[in-house]
Amino acid sequence: MSIPLPKLRELKEAITALIKGPDTVDYPAEPCEPAENFRGAPEFQEDGCVACGGCENVCPADAIDAIDVIDADSPYRRMIRHFDECIFCGQCVELCTTEEGIEYTHRYDLATDVREEQTSEVEKELVFCAGCGDLISAYEHILWVGDELGPKTYSNPTLYLARLARLELVNENEIKQGIRDKLDRDRRMRLLCPACKRDASLFEAHHEVEEPPDFEDV
Repeated sequence: MSIPLPKLRELKEAITALIKGPDTVDYPAEPCEPAENFRGAPEFQEDGCVACGGCENVCPADAIDAIDVIDADSPYRRMIRHFDECIFCGQCVELCTTEEGIEYTHRYDLATDVREEQTSEVEKELVFCAGCGDLISAYEHILWVGDELGPKTYSNPTLYLARLARLELVNENEIKQGIRDKLDRDRRMRLLCPACKRDASLFEAHHEVEEPPDFEDV
């Protein structure tokens, strides 16, 4: 009586398993090294993130918070990713403004009994309008926009003044000072929000405009 072929294959596999041992890994006793393209926990990158807040807007799980700390000596924006709420969809990585602000890591073992530890954070300095005092954006975000525009940056005082301040060619404190109720044209050389920049360009200082001459009398 001949043994069916499937039975022979099963017998071979059984003998091989006895000799070689099981193919399972010893995790968690020993760490498991993920594959090179493994999509582990996405984390903020200090050098690439400009705290623009774009990742917060595209996160479908609301797992990212952009918190502006205004009352600090040096106001800053804290970007926080909550891994206990993250669904690891990768939208933040794929749609990152700089394409370098958030990157996948090989971290996969995130189990803990302290939920507050399940975060990835980065902090960036904030810039406020020298006209109205409202928040413009993170300082590095403004610099990144200027770098992307290249020579076109010099058509916008807010952008090129921020770049010159980074190069220490102008006093950063001076360009941020001078908050006033009314903005005239000489105040355009400040870090201004779009609304104040418009007002500074159109402001007539409430001077009385002389009536144009009557050409019939000329």
